[in-house]
Amino acid sequence: MAYSNGKCAVITGAGSGIGRALALQLNDEGCELFLSDINAETLAETATLLKRPDLFCDQQTLDVADNAAMQDWAAQVSASRGAIDILVNNAGVGLTGPADENPYEDIQWLMGINFWGVVHGTRAFLPLLRNSACGHLVNLSSMFGMVGVPTQSAYNASKFAVRGYSEALRIELQDSNVHVCCVHPGGIKTNIARDSRGGEGSPEDKDMKFQQMAITSPESAAAQIIKAMEKRKKRLLLGLDAKLVTFASWLAPVSYPKLLGLFIKVDF
Repeated sequence: MAYSNGKCAVITGAGSGIGRALALQLNDEGCELFLSDINAETLAETATLLKRPDLFCDQQTLDVADNAAMQDWAAQVSASRGAIDILVNNAGVGLTGPADENPYEDIQWLMGINFWGVVHGTRAFLPLLRNSACGHLVNLSSMFGMVGVPTQSAYNASKFAVRGYSEALRIELQDSNVHVCCVHPGGIKTNIARDSRGGEGSPEDKDMKFQQMAITSPESAAAQIIKAMEKRKKRLLLGLDAKLVTFASWLAPVSYPKLLGLFIKVDF
């Protein structure tokens, strides 16, 4: 029997990418779902792809940067279930450009989703995780939450923030029933580049360049995240690229950019 069978999960950013793949795999394993995304159309598509439509699945269209919306959603879930077993703060966006040129409104937009979305989701749903026999809180950072990369200063800042927030929270909750895992994906074949702000070229061009660099499928990422919950892993590096980047940061904490320049180029 699958570990997630009979459990209840809340997933943000479930309209595509890792969020969708997680929803499909958890549903297939017998897990009930509360899903959200800012895009109602893609969220509905996720629901139509579920292999077990007999299992409960609720859809909520919202912006994770909106704290009031997240609190309202959590209240609805609480009224329906009273407890959840899994929370995956997955929603995320990208922003490319020199640190001194990125518009402030774009930086605020990115931080609102990538960092504050994690904070809002955690604070809204942590009481419900505490009500579970064994709760799992999964926050999506990035391999760019391990190293700084030119043209990715705002994205780096948001993902470093998720990492720091998650690691502190993990220590605070280490004697509780809630397990915290911070996930650091490398290049995952998702829409993040196409939907990002900044950078050169059309959304299609940015997406094509990103897909050429992405080496891990959303389905593989989702399977590894589910396994990490079962094994209660504290940190998950997704993909060989994420592992190489992290190793470089350990090996050369200050001069790692020279090592990274050998195999990473960010130009989308």
